[in-house]
Amino acid sequence: MHLSWRKALHGEFSKPYFEKLVAFVQAERKAGEVYPPAGEVWTAFEETPLDQVQVVILGQDPYHGPGQAHGLSFSVKPGVKSPPSLLNIYKELESDLGIHPVKHGYLMAWARRGVFLLNTVMTVRKGAAGSHRGEGWETFTDRVISVLNAREAPMVFVLWGKDAGNKAGAIDSSRHHVLASSHPSPMSAGAGFFGSKPFSKANGWLQGKGLPGVAWQLPEDALAAPERQEGVLLRPPVQDDDLGDVLAREFG
Repeated sequence: MHLSWRKALHGEFSKPYFEKLVAFVQAERKAGEVYPPAGEVWTAFEETPLDQVQVVILGQDPYHGPGQAHGLSFSVKPGVKSPPSLLNIYKELESDLGIHPVKHGYLMAWARRGVFLLNTVMTVRKGAAGSHRGEGWETFTDRVISVLNAREAPMVFVLWGKDAGNKAGAIDSSRHHVLASSHPSPMSAGAGFFGSKPFSKANGWLQGKGLPGVAWQLPEDALAAPERQEGVLLRPPVQDDDLGDVLAREFG
């Protein structure tokens, strides 16, 4: 976990709800497969430092298929087939900005350009969507949204789906901008996600505040380093501190 996030969230990890959450995830990992796998729950918090967030994309819970979730909402690792929700995101990106979809589903370039890719629930049991709801993650991500909202620098919150939309009331819309729509899942994309133009709207609002906005074009090569965006550290150092070690062990 990056030092900026560790400092901001340190008080959460000793609270009773979080200790219960840790015990729950540990028990789930002993009983079967849990995604993201061990060591990848905190990827978003490692790759996008708190002070570099321009856009928050908030989803529901991680992909529940083998090899998919790796700690960035909607992203899959190189070589893994893009899930339907991500394909719909690419369709909307092309419709919105004319950006042709890449052949991979690895969104690391976005994370390193200041897009914080978070789910309201951060773990899931294999093959069981929503299986880790109500176990404490919602409380934790409420706190994450609160920390982001308290930051002076303006940012855009993109809320996809009902669970994400429920966080809107915690965001100060006088300082930040909220873009909410249905989830990009095939079951709901036609109910407001398609045509919502979140990418151009996010950049338009940021640029109106004198900020550069996000370079949404992903590299054709999933493993290629993204182009450096002025003012954004694209590959922040992961902090190998005691807390980070403890969290890694606790979640697998």
